[in-house]
Amino acid sequence: MSDISCYTTSWNYPSSILCGTGRIAELASQCRELGMASPLLVTDPGLAALPMVSDVVERCREQGLNVAVFSHIKGNPTGANVIDGVEAFRQGGHDGVIAFGGGSGLDAAKAIALMANQREGLSLWSLEDVGDNWKNADAEAIVPVVAVPTTAGTGSEVGRASVITDDSVHVKRIIFHPRMVPARVILDPALTTGLPPAVTAATGMDALSHCLEAWCAPTYHPMAEGIAVEGMRRVRDYLPRAWRDGEDLEARLNMLVASSMGATAFQRGLGAMHALAHPLGALFDAHHGTLNAILMPYVLRANETAIGEPMVRLARYLDLCQPGTATVIDWVLDMRERLQIPHDLRALGIDDRQAEKVGEMAVVDPSAATNPMAFDARGYRDIFLAALDGKL
Repeated sequence: MSDISCYTTSWNYPSSILCGTGRIAELASQCRELGMASPLLVTDPGLAALPMVSDVVERCREQGLNVAVFSHIKGNPTGANVIDGVEAFRQGGHDGVIAFGGGSGLDAAKAIALMANQREGLSLWSLEDVGDNWKNADAEAIVPVVAVPTTAGTGSEVGRASVITDDSVHVKRIIFHPRMVPARVILDPALTTGLPPAVTAATGMDALSHCLEAWCAPTYHPMAEGIAVEGMRRVRDYLPRAWRDGEDLEARLNMLVASSMGATAFQRGLGAMHALAHPLGALFDAHHGTLNAILMPYVLRANETAIGEPMVRLARYLDLCQPGTATVIDWVLDMRERLQIPHDLRALGIDDRQAEKVGEMAVVDPSAATNPMAFDARGYRDIFLAALDGKL
């Protein structure tokens, strides 16, 4: 394995990021720099039961922090999970949040930090990413967050939003505020080495989906374009390695970086992959990254007439055999096969009984606004059905 000491560094974009093996040892000092004395560590129940979390909590307590753990979070976090977390924050007298885990833990943690000190009566749903809803929140009431991702996929550690399921209507809503982005991020690959290959594959493909949809988005954001294409190169080079060998720290670290790059890049926009993955996740409680991985080639095919030029440039940058959309789709299919990701949605237990509803939900999802083509509900239904039956 390569010497990865060269990767131990820090940078500021878009957050203050500490990168390198062993950087988790700096968690307590980072909390103190942000004024925290009593942070609430928010994570998922699976992680909460592992020594990884207990070791981090013990180390923080040894360094003088009064840390408590909140882990009542579903794989697709709900509004009720956020309300419960806010109550735990207030009852414990906490002054900041440590967001620890995969996308579910990070998204829930950021939403808890957003809502913890807001005025009584403010609904989480009143901050949905529609128009200027974010102005309903008191920006000064948002508590600081240190984010520690343990998977490489969502990039939520550098995001200004959380995806939270509204259980009352089975809809995933994007909660947004410009100040939701964590103040500190720790990218420590040693925290990701225990991931099973299937989780490594699904989360890694989620990072790819963020970069790929940002690359295809029709909006003008050259910085995001550059980040997106380099993120995809890192996925190409390092995801198969991380999948084959969970102890490959160089691959694990570069996938963490690619994940953060994806979430930074999608400030340019997302598209039909996410517009469909959000309702499918809400309706079927399926893993978000796996959904994006399966949907990816079907969405590329549906968008083919609108993405020819960026696909030519992408194929050249990734050093694929021929420039063009067909070659990129073949690369995606090959990557999925190597990572043992299913070819169709039926493999996840999804059926067609709610096909019309899926289309109706997708067309109004915020991600649909920056898809390269403007599909109507029927168009989204047709992409869903193609992915359901593997008809590419």
